Amino acid sequence: MNYLIFGSSGFIGGHLIDYISTQKNENSIIFNFDIVNSEITLVESIYTDVRKSIDYKIDNKYESIIYNLAAIHVTPGYLDSEYFETNVLGASNICNFARLNNINTIVFTSSISVYGTSEEIKTEESLPLPNTAYGISKLNAEYIHKIWQAEDPINRKLIIVRPGVVFGKNEKGNFTRLFRSLKKGFFFYPGRKDTLKAAIYVKDLVRILYSTSMNEKPGVLTLNLSYFPPPSIELICNSMCKVIGAKFPNLVLPSFFLKFIAGLIYQLAKIFGKKLNGINPDRVKKLMISTNVSGEKLAKSDYAIRFSLDEGLRDWYKDGNEKGLF
Repeated sequence: MNYLIFGSSGFIGGHLIDYISTQKNENSIIFNFDIVNSEITLVESIYTDVRKSIDYKIDNKYESIIYNLAAIHVTPGYLDSEYFETNVLGASNICNFARLNNINTIVFTSSISVYGTSEEIKTEESLPLPNTAYGISKLNAEYIHKIWQAEDPINRKLIIVRPGVVFGKNEKGNFTRLFRSLKKGFFFYPGRKDTLKAAIYVKDLVRILYSTSMNEKPGVLTLNLSYFPPPSIELICNSMCKVIGAKFPNLVLPSFFLKFIAGLIYQLAKIFGKKLNGINPDRVKKLMISTNVSGEKLAKSDYAIRFSLDEGLRDWYKDGNEKGLF
């Protein structure tokens, strides 16, 4: 069996390699298709820029699984064109690679951003209405993968997963920034406490990626990857505070005030040529809007989440030798 991971140098990719390494037999090979070489000795690295044609030929191609994690995903952070260059061209080139090698299984990590911005609950049957370049590029990539599967529906298997915020060791994103703010006692709720945030622990995510690729039959499976129901920002903060031993935040500041301050700091940083990680008025705006994405289909499936929010945070804390969530 060949496990072909595109974009494996990232946060999720590293965890996926770790998980597959514990599941595969001695004759299986993990391939790292990325612009960054893997430092893991059991992984074979092939330099790959997914924005360009991928002409690599695979042995034992009939026993191969593609995991497409390759994406530009930080928002805000890139030009609109960059999301399309990587996410859309990448999907097209990876599907062409699958055609070239007669590979019949692809697992594609999409995003809940395909649903757009709305407080209404979203299920897998909801009409996608993306309103960002990232969300639009991910929805386009889903369609490109579906075209590939429809060319040979009897034999080809496509799993599309739409994760909420993924947290865990080496995340360096939303949950890590939240941890630092809570640890310093510098977190304020932006306008409300009841904002819902779809989320999943990374160890559950990679298990689901692997299990669906091994167990599903040919066809198309789309799954939202999130707790059901999605936790509120208050629940996330309180759960994290219990784990790290920090004081529960209570102060709610007017949203317009926080956006003004974030915007002022952001513009001053630009003037002085500084880059501030996480301080951006658009990030404050995102905190105020729910990602009310239903994980009910996942919860009722054979791939249901195993780590609760509290358990995932505690496990992450243990992975960091109980020194922090890094």
